[in-house]
Amino acid sequence: MHRGRRGVLVILTPFLLVSLVLLLMPSVHSRNHGILSTTNRKLLAPNVLKTDSSSSDTYAVIFDAGSSGSRVHGFRFDKNLELVHIGNELQLFKAERPGLSSYADNPQEAADSLLPLLEAAELVVPQDVQPDTPVKVGATAGLRMLGDNTSESILQAVRDLLKSKSNFKTEDDWVTVLDGSQEGSYLWVAINYLLRNIGNDYSNTVGVVDLGGGSVQMAYAISEADAAKAPTVAQGEDPYVKEMSLKGSNYYIYVHSYLNYGILAARAGILGLAKDVDNPCILAGYNGVYSYGGIDYRVSAPSSGSNMKKCRKQAIKALKVNGSTCAYTECTFGGVWNGGGGDGQNSMYVGSSFYDRAAQVGFINASERVVESRPIDFAVAAKRACKTTLEEAKSTYPNVYPEDLPYLCMDLVYEYTLLVDGFGFQPDQSITLVKQIKYQDSLVEAAWPLGSAIETVSSDEGIEAVSQATV
Repeated sequence: MHRGRRGVLVILTPFLLVSLVLLLMPSVHSRNHGILSTTNRKLLAPNVLKTDSSSSDTYAVIFDAGSSGSRVHGFRFDKNLELVHIGNELQLFKAERPGLSSYADNPQEAADSLLPLLEAAELVVPQDVQPDTPVKVGATAGLRMLGDNTSESILQAVRDLLKSKSNFKTEDDWVTVLDGSQEGSYLWVAINYLLRNIGNDYSNTVGVVDLGGGSVQMAYAISEADAAKAPTVAQGEDPYVKEMSLKGSNYYIYVHSYLNYGILAARAGILGLAKDVDNPCILAGYNGVYSYGGIDYRVSAPSSGSNMKKCRKQAIKALKVNGSTCAYTECTFGGVWNGGGGDGQNSMYVGSSFYDRAAQVGFINASERVVESRPIDFAVAAKRACKTTLEEAKSTYPNVYPEDLPYLCMDLVYEYTLLVDGFGFQPDQSITLVKQIKYQDSLVEAAWPLGSAIETVSSDEGIEAVSQATV
């Protein structure tokens, strides 16, 4: 019996010693206030966190806090500003719905909505470089529209979250509402970087149009002579042209952001033309309420259902195409200078909601991330959608979010009208719908955070890649 007891003690002693050591060890959180413990990191990402401490690679984490949702982008650059793999991909990308602006009454809940995205970033950025890795949050049109006090409360809650729950490098002014010109110019940098156009003459770059939830941006390179003709804007407004130095080449970027003309804001604009009246842009069979910017709009379709021709008249009126005086030689809509056109606008890459709706209704293949199209394709899709009832649409368009289905006719009509009547594209003009662009062996999101990351890394490392001066 004694020999049996000694045998048990021999077996149990190592386990007791290990348990005692683990009990006495300081917790991970006493050394590191990151949201993931070391154990969880190993379980969730066993092959991701290996790092070479001698590497000169730099990282950046950028949050895109948009109207319809929040996205996190993580990037890793080598000393030549080339993207290299971060984890198993060339870019970290993760999205959550809804956006920060949906939590207008609860700033803390808004900040907490970013936790899953922050966790994803901590999984792929090695722990030993996290304290030197900048994390930035750029809120866009949705937060702009909430008003200064509400948006600032949400931004402060996000700042506090990053300081208390993250190991990343952060500063207060890195969590902010982007102005429209930043959003547009960053997107121009991102897409031309992925296409390897940076360093070429401006005439060999592409222009961009980005349709978000609350705003739409256009940006393209123009000549120095045309940049000198840019109208002077009122104090407090974004300038029309930004001068940028990218890999030794100077560019003059025409950029303008149209607040309240994003896809979600446009719905409110169209519904607000005649409040509490049946709207010809709404699919037959729907009766409900649309809320945007703190205002509720009663939504219902006429008994005859939606009508493309009537809806298009409302979209034109909402864009103020004919209702604003143009003080310049050439304008887009709302009295805005159009940049004068030119070689930098010959090839246009059109993204975000334009791509999403096209893929959802099926006139482009969602498996193709860069697709040649034409504005008229949106009109053809709209014509079909406007003849559909809400009940029919559920089976006809299974890839459209249920909450978007009642507005499908409206969205497609608006997108066509924005391209043709707003920006002046020809209906048969070739445009490129873009979601992701292949870079090296991977697909990378064609979105403004990459441009912001390039600026951030360049600034930190002293690389002559991105510097901006207003014109």
